[in-house]
Amino acid sequence: MDELIPLRDAALAELPDAVSVPTYDRTKLTAGIVHIGLGNFHRAHQAWYLHRLMQMGLAHDWAIIGASVRQADAPQRARLLAQDCLTTLIELDPSGVSAEVVGSMIGYLPIEDDNAALIAQMADPAIRIVALTVTEGGYYVDPVTGGFDAGHPDMQHDAAHPDSPRTAFGAMVAALAQRQAAGTPPFTGQSCDNLQGNGAVLRQTVVSLARLSDPALADWIDTNASFPNAMVDCIVPATGPAELALARAQGIDDAAPVTHENFRQWVIEDDFCAGRPDWNRAGATFTDDVQGYESMKIRMLNAGHQLLANAGEILSVPTISGCMAHPAIADFFNRVERDEIAPHVQPVPGMTPESYAALISERFANTAIVDTTRRVAFDGSSRHTGFVLPILRDGLAAGTPVEGLALAEALWARMCEGTREDGSMIAPNDPHWDSLQTAAIAAKDDPAAWLAQTQYYGNLANVPAFAQPFGRWLAMIWTDGAEAALTAYAKG
Repeated sequence: MDELIPLRDAALAELPDAVSVPTYDRTKLTAGIVHIGLGNFHRAHQAWYLHRLMQMGLAHDWAIIGASVRQADAPQRARLLAQDCLTTLIELDPSGVSAEVVGSMIGYLPIEDDNAALIAQMADPAIRIVALTVTEGGYYVDPVTGGFDAGHPDMQHDAAHPDSPRTAFGAMVAALAQRQAAGTPPFTGQSCDNLQGNGAVLRQTVVSLARLSDPALADWIDTNASFPNAMVDCIVPATGPAELALARAQGIDDAAPVTHENFRQWVIEDDFCAGRPDWNRAGATFTDDVQGYESMKIRMLNAGHQLLANAGEILSVPTISGCMAHPAIADFFNRVERDEIAPHVQPVPGMTPESYAALISERFANTAIVDTTRRVAFDGSSRHTGFVLPILRDGLAAGTPVEGLALAEALWARMCEGTREDGSMIAPNDPHWDSLQTAAIAAKDDPAAWLAQTQYYGNLANVPAFAQPFGRWLAMIWTDGAEAALTAYAKG
């Protein structure tokens, strides 16, 4: 295109006809939701569902106010405010590309060390939902016990300074305290992260943190607020030069576009203490059995992502679709899904574990989605403990095979050593990278050094049915290479 149209309200009518734009009057929208964590996933998923309702003439009093508790998000805040909080969503279907401008977000709060503006906004009675996408590892959960990590310095700080907290959860507690004092009912806390029982985990964090400083407030929150569980699903790559170029190819000057696959799913427990949008009219599913859906997705898709990404990093395969095109990685992935994960997943209405495995294989192989192995491998300390190890423990308890899951852990250990097999460096890619790398280097000669990280593995080092194949696979990876180990497993 010769001329780019800047993405802002005043220029929407000038965008190319092929680009879908808001048909509602954004000046008439009022806020009902504060969303903390304005990453690509939220803008392609929850914001999109709300936008679709608004396109139907519905939910105009449920617009989103964005928020963050991380100063690192300040540049993104500036980018979004400069374009009136509009986002171009670019769907990457193998058959072609399409673009849609989403307008359900109407503001982005200042990012402050004491979170005063965020607390004030959440205390406003008009806000009926506070939603979060803060990553799986961001909920202050002990990875072994699953309980609240009350000893974490952030939680200790927020308990000691409840009026000037540093975390999203401390800000929620402070806002709920103001609502209680004013006689205002609580809001619903809605986690949109890939955690099994994410609503229950959010309740645990908020109520437990409140209890450290104000037990009566904690009881009020626990009794009156709601925290629905939900399962979210859509593959949304990070935005880089290629994604910016895709927006420009549509004729749009968007500083923060989002690409996504041609699939979305949102399954929600219908437990909202202050009302909710009718997301089901935009394709979401309300059900009392979120656990079945989320177990299938987290165990098969999210754990499957880790199977691919760690192997891909070691073998210098840069994308998830590239991993699916790599015979050894794909064969490993497919066998683990079939033999070691599917037996621990129950069917849900309209979907068996076997058919879901075929669906995610097709989605992962979509070459139009440039989803990097680095992005998917990020924060393995949370993703392995949250996605892979629970299946491993179930397999050990049931006496079903765990050889492939043990190999997956060995691949993670090899990746964390920090080099690929071609000699290139793997840049730090985990909040705990330094300690992981130290353990990975030691495990090259002594595999037990990796399993000695009890914060992830608990007592698994003492379980021969796991520790022995783990040590055997890690030794093979270092001696013969990752591809040889993958092939040996796939051939049985």
